[in-house]
Amino acid sequence: MVGRRGLFLTSAMAFGFAFLYLPILLLILYSFNASRLVTVWGGFSVKWYGELFRDDQILSAAWVSFEIAAMTATLACVLGTIAGLVMSRFGRFRGRTLFSGMISAPLVMPEVITGLSLLLLFVALEQAIGWPSGRGVTTITIAHVTFAMAYVAVVIQSRLAGLDESLEEAALDLGARPFKVFMTVTLPIISPALVAGWLLSFTLSLDDLVIASFVAGPASSTLPMVVFSKVRLGLEPTINALATLLVLLATLTILVSAWLMQRQERNQRRQAARALAAEAEEAATTD
Repeated sequence: MVGRRGLFLTSAMAFGFAFLYLPILLLILYSFNASRLVTVWGGFSVKWYGELFRDDQILSAAWVSFEIAAMTATLACVLGTIAGLVMSRFGRFRGRTLFSGMISAPLVMPEVITGLSLLLLFVALEQAIGWPSGRGVTTITIAHVTFAMAYVAVVIQSRLAGLDESLEEAALDLGARPFKVFMTVTLPIISPALVAGWLLSFTLSLDDLVIASFVAGPASSTLPMVVFSKVRLGLEPTINALATLLVLLATLTILVSAWLMQRQERNQRRQAARALAAEAEEAATTD
């Protein structure tokens, strides 16, 4: 019975991994296909990577997307951290339910509704105060921040929920100002959550198509918009090469972030061990 159960679980896990990652592996494989027909294998070749780096439209769109994603992730981390601190540290206050709902609303709001409402907002602002003058990188960044900060706020709030507040209280009792307490105590502890929130915001911004399509201008096409326009006319081999590079970038980013988090956790454990050793030594000296 146990053997059958183990076989079933193994088979289910293998099927799940195959369902998730087999399409990605096929995409990577066919990025090295010499044939222009993406479904017919014509031999090994890297020529489509060369074609990709000679495609000015894709390169320009990639630069715009990475620029927007970097600005979005940074702003979303700042605003999302503030929102997470408010929701986890200020307790009950008038309007907390409304504030929490407004922060979490972008998580469940359909992208079409978000994009359309932001488009109407930008048009109304341009007519009222003359800003923004046209749509482009600025409007896309603002639109992406509106939903990315919600994800950061959730991540930061969950991290702060498990934080021992006595550490902050001890620092305050020793005379540290609230800002210094945040910079020296709170921020190092929540930094893994900040890294995770930044990477999540960067990925969400880089991947967005629907919202960007509403608020983008004629000279600010993002990479998903360009790829979608090309795929509508037929799948090109350069798209496989581009997707492979993005998968590689995502994999390297995950590995680097995991290494940084593990390094910080080791440093925190080492510091905690040193603190305990110092306390034990002080107690032994006192005795």
